[in-house]
Amino acid sequence: MNECQKPWVKFYRPEKTPESMNYPDGSVYDIVKTAAMRYPDKIAYEFEEKKTNYKEFIKKVDHLAACLYKLGVKKGENIFICMPNIPQAVLMFYAVVKCGAVSTMIHPLSSKVEIKALLNDSQSRIAVTFDQISDKFVAIKEETCLEKLIVADIADELPFVRSVSYKISVRKKIKKIHNPEYIIKWNDLLNFCQSDNMPYIEVKAEDVSIMLYSGGTTGVPKGVELTNRSMNAAAYCILAMSETMPCTVDELYSEEGREKGLFRDHSVLSVMPIFHGFGLCTGIHTFLSFGGKCILVPTFTPESFAKLVIKKRPNYLFGVPTLFERMIRSDAMANADLSCVDGIFVGGDTLLPETKQKVDHFLHEHNCKAVVREGYGLTETICAVCLTPLNRERTGSIGIPFPDTLFSICEVGTSKQLSYGEDGEICISGPTVMKGYYNNEKETKQALMVHNDGRTWLHTGDIGMMDEDGYIYFKQRYKRVIVSSGYNIYPSQIEMGINQFPGVVECCAIGIPDPIKVQRVKVFIVLKKGIVGDEKMIKDLIAYSKEHFAKFAAPKDFEFIDKLPRTSVAKIAYKELEELESKRT
Repeated sequence: MNECQKPWVKFYRPEKTPESMNYPDGSVYDIVKTAAMRYPDKIAYEFEEKKTNYKEFIKKVDHLAACLYKLGVKKGENIFICMPNIPQAVLMFYAVVKCGAVSTMIHPLSSKVEIKALLNDSQSRIAVTFDQISDKFVAIKEETCLEKLIVADIADELPFVRSVSYKISVRKKIKKIHNPEYIIKWNDLLNFCQSDNMPYIEVKAEDVSIMLYSGGTTGVPKGVELTNRSMNAAAYCILAMSETMPCTVDELYSEEGREKGLFRDHSVLSVMPIFHGFGLCTGIHTFLSFGGKCILVPTFTPESFAKLVIKKRPNYLFGVPTLFERMIRSDAMANADLSCVDGIFVGGDTLLPETKQKVDHFLHEHNCKAVVREGYGLTETICAVCLTPLNRERTGSIGIPFPDTLFSICEVGTSKQLSYGEDGEICISGPTVMKGYYNNEKETKQALMVHNDGRTWLHTGDIGMMDEDGYIYFKQRYKRVIVSSGYNIYPSQIEMGINQFPGVVECCAIGIPDPIKVQRVKVFIVLKKGIVGDEKMIKDLIAYSKEHFAKFAAPKDFEFIDKLPRTSVAKIAYKELEELESKRT
């Protein structure tokens, strides 16, 4: 039986990976501030050829925090951040935490309907966005508790020539907004105070610092509350599990490590979005915590990603499996020298064995010693909580747990542990697990349960098993979810939206195979009597979906049917529709 121990320690533990670590007591701001003091002249981030060192970076964060404090930001309140991977997003994230507030981050491609719902759910009175989408906030402002809207201009962080071309090519496409008094332009905010001084605000490790939205256990968006300790522990664990560093985490943060300059020159291509736990932790916070360099990439295509890898020569790459599969097919990679890459890590979707084999072969043929390594995690754990060990992977396994992280396989919804090799619900206990769902005690209790061992366990809703050596195997999602290009799409949300469309009686959304995205959304629709589904209605549904759903979630495939299949208890039998679709393909 699995006794909630760590049998993987007995079998194998990476040489420099401890079973347990001591994590910082302060905030995510504090750990980055320490890095800035140690390495003031090293580059913290690069954006479109413009480089910012740690001294300048932390000075910008401190000044922004002072301005936010003067604006009236209060400890514990949610500050709504809707931005891509641009410098202002990184600065705002850390400045909000320094003020003791919570960085509540959402997808900038969210629809107006979604923004309104999440603004109201988070009770945010201050929102931060960028010029290209500020009109969405203006359109729904009166239906929310929004009081102040801070709008950043991407051009402000671009080199001069790039900023001029941006203004010419992009600005003319941005909807003009008459500046109402509640809108504060980024540069005007920075003029709120001339000094970086502000009263000291104690921010503890157990304080919530980040809120990210997840479908939770029901598919309805829930604010996942993550503490400073969770975020900092994830950064420590990621570094410890990398197996590519010439030192341990403790050595890295020691005076000796400082003198040796360990890790300072390592860079990451930060393409995974900052509003997603995977991108925020692996592509931003982990590297800024230890003096690394983040190469910020707000938007990309597989082709531009390949060109960036060649041009920027990063040491670390994080992404979804399809990104790397398409990268190696790019013409730009034909003669690429990838000797610079020390680590490639995938998450957000299942890594097929054939995909890993193809990518690993390509890497070997292009002078890269690294291999693709798969991780597993959830928004409720910030990012990965287990990872395949270097050169000791097992086919089908998502790896071994991070330090201080326990896995238990239980009967679904219970604390009853199953034997090794048996399929059950994956449950996780460890330092990165969320505090709970914001203002939702009911669903928090469903997700976080105290077992007989006295530990609090996250019930993931995912099905998997553990072998006798402690390797974890992910099998399927117990809760309904569609994974498209690494993003989770919850069918219940799509169905609620489509059911509001004129003429629709009911509908069912499923995921269907897609050669690029792995899955995409298809909706089966039952129409009211007398209404005929035609091409015009499909065009109207597509337009409606673009308005009401995020770009990555908006369905384009619709099929009209006479009735939806039902289970014995009258629930919609979505699995029958999935089987029907699979037979067609």
